[in-house]
Amino acid sequence: MLASRVRALRASQRGLATAINTDSIVAPKGFESRTPPYAKLLKNLAVAKRVLNNQPLTLAEKILYSHLVEPEELAVGKGSTANIRGVEYFKLNPDRVAMQDASAQMALLQFMTCGMPNTAVPGSIHCDHLIVGKDGAKSDLKSSIATNKEVFDFLQSCGEKYGIQFWGPGSGIIHQIVLENFSVPGLMMLGTDSHTPNAGGLGAIAIGVGGADAVDALTGTPWELKAPKILGVKLTGQLSGWSSPKDIITHLAGLLTVRGGTGFIVEYFGEGVKSLSCTGMATICNMGAEIGATTSTFPMQDAHYRYLRATNRAPIADLARDVNKNFGFMTADEGAQYDQVVEIDLNTLEPSVNGPFTPDLSTPISKLSETTKENKWPQNITAGLIGSCTNSSYQDMSRAVSIMKQAEKAGLKPKIPFFVTPGSEQIRATIERDGLIETFEKNGAIVLANACGPCIGQWDRGANAPKDTNVIFTSFNRNFRARNDGNRNTMNFLTSPDIVTAMIYSGDMNFNPLTQTIKLQNGDEFKFQPPAGEELPSNGFIAGREEFYPELEPVPVPEVQVEVSPDSDRLQLLEPFEAWDGKELSTTLLLKVEGKCTTDHISAAGAWLKYKGHLENISNNTLIGAQNKETGEVNTAYDLDGTSYGIPELMIKWKNENRPWIVVAEHNYGEGSAREHAALSPRFLGGKAILVKSFARIHETNLKKQGMLPLTFANESDYDKLSAGDKLETTNLIDMLEKGGDNGGIINIKVTKRSGETFEVPCKHTMSKDQVEFFKAGSAINYIGRLKREQQ
Repeated sequence: MLASRVRALRASQRGLATAINTDSIVAPKGFESRTPPYAKLLKNLAVAKRVLNNQPLTLAEKILYSHLVEPEELAVGKGSTANIRGVEYFKLNPDRVAMQDASAQMALLQFMTCGMPNTAVPGSIHCDHLIVGKDGAKSDLKSSIATNKEVFDFLQSCGEKYGIQFWGPGSGIIHQIVLENFSVPGLMMLGTDSHTPNAGGLGAIAIGVGGADAVDALTGTPWELKAPKILGVKLTGQLSGWSSPKDIITHLAGLLTVRGGTGFIVEYFGEGVKSLSCTGMATICNMGAEIGATTSTFPMQDAHYRYLRATNRAPIADLARDVNKNFGFMTADEGAQYDQVVEIDLNTLEPSVNGPFTPDLSTPISKLSETTKENKWPQNITAGLIGSCTNSSYQDMSRAVSIMKQAEKAGLKPKIPFFVTPGSEQIRATIERDGLIETFEKNGAIVLANACGPCIGQWDRGANAPKDTNVIFTSFNRNFRARNDGNRNTMNFLTSPDIVTAMIYSGDMNFNPLTQTIKLQNGDEFKFQPPAGEELPSNGFIAGREEFYPELEPVPVPEVQVEVSPDSDRLQLLEPFEAWDGKELSTTLLLKVEGKCTTDHISAAGAWLKYKGHLENISNNTLIGAQNKETGEVNTAYDLDGTSYGIPELMIKWKNENRPWIVVAEHNYGEGSAREHAALSPRFLGGKAILVKSFARIHETNLKKQGMLPLTFANESDYDKLSAGDKLETTNLIDMLEKGGDNGGIINIKVTKRSGETFEVPCKHTMSKDQVEFFKAGSAINYIGRLKREQQ
């Protein structure tokens, strides 16, 4: 029935296309690879609207539906998006892929196995994660390039061979570069980093994924996504004083928690949107990852038009504005329905401080002193850090400088170390020209390289680094234990650059810069005035140093050799995972994890980032941050004879003994980064399944891509019934796979306790037809590679 309806709709597509005159919609010359195919997207959207009986659509749905491989397949919704959201799977054609250096290694190693001469869509590689922040940009960059030369050379040679744009070390952070060069209203892109949604600040749908998902797009394989629900955030009023865009998302994180956005795209609307800068919207979308959202986006605004023109994309700005004016493509339809709506009054919003150890523990600045005392947090702050992909715009930097100039005029000096990270070479060069860097450095700040640095754990605090509990204030987006400096007891409080900058002059958690004063040496009381900054530089942006900019339209050079030494400890060619053996899974429970278990717990960053391209070596960090529910120990698991091991050591032992294993955990397992090593490593070490109370979206997908079986408890209380050493066997896996995943969504597991007691635990799965094929083939890359070889 559905197939015949789809054929009929396809037959009518020519008539639909003629109803929309897209003849004049042509990508500007010289901007072809950076302009979404608006004409094609509008035709697809017309088909989607006809299938859905012209139901009003949200902005997110317009962009998603216009990128469907077959928009006619929306007929499954029977005329209503309510039957699609959170239920159906989409097959999509993204416009672009961006990869940061840490995740690009594995993505490209997987892409190489497909045997293609070039990528199917434009791509870019960004060297930003492997640069350590310590003494300042010049020396840090020099030492990091020397340390990571093998990896950077590998990535550059891949870029040359396959025609992928290569942004070398020092050029900037992936998300800032994407915003400045590639993000455009109506675009759909994938990025191998969880903060890829940053591009939604410019009206795109940008989704963070693992490397295997990126390979889908790079090979032209339709990319699969479960249709998200749509969460509308209505902004009213206008920001003023100390309140900033960062406070919108830190406040929202406090309302929704780290799981509240799971399965949703967050779409902002309302009169308050008009007062935000483009980079402010990007900050909000960036940190939407911390509520678990698939992505976040904003409707096209005048601020978008101004930003596109300021970043040398005036022809794209003009075309996007015309497309939106004539077709309403970059705004929600009047009457569009959201699954949930949250309203935030910007007139009454005050700055928030979020932390420690989780980005959703939100405290208004007016209550920080009281909350600090209640929780017995340390009073003294040991460092302040601003910048990162979340808050490194010109507006952020100019507001911070306005605070520093007030302090400088009053004779105040920072009481604690202060670090500044520009987001890109364009930002660095422009703030240097305008005197902002001079102000930072004159007042004791260390300006770090244009890279992630401390935000991703690449921070060397030197010989005097605190070893015990200490507090830092940052404008970053994530604050899990040990994330920034490797110290599990460093408490990172996330807030705006404005609040961080003010706090370095007091160094005291009890200080509220909005209401309190600081005593000067002469006995006078000094009070900060609200910060002021420019949305965009009045004299325009400047590019900066030419060596940090790649060729705009790279052409593949097939004769380039991509070398991987068999003796390297940094890079390792991939061997395919074994295919499913056709049998039910029989596993032993290796570890029962307690509490929060993020991708930082599963596959630590920091010093381990250097092994991102070497699966065997990086697998030695698997779950070393996880806490054993049964003993309270970290990185400790017990063999069947009671012998204690580090978690990865026991995994290796069981792999060598041919003992497949399973891990059991609690809520939001895999929260945080898009780090696919958190799925690759368990698979490599002999894992077959992960059973939890709930998953973070990206991690669940990554597990499926690597041929593991992700399951959730049908009854959460069953978690308490399981113990390490239990035998867990599926009883209907074969049936589920034979039915292409369509077996009612249940996998039953027979549990055999070491005492001999047996019982059954019902579990839920979300395997789609394609994901079933990934599992059977052993991984998505095995499946895609086979298809590509057959096509060739």
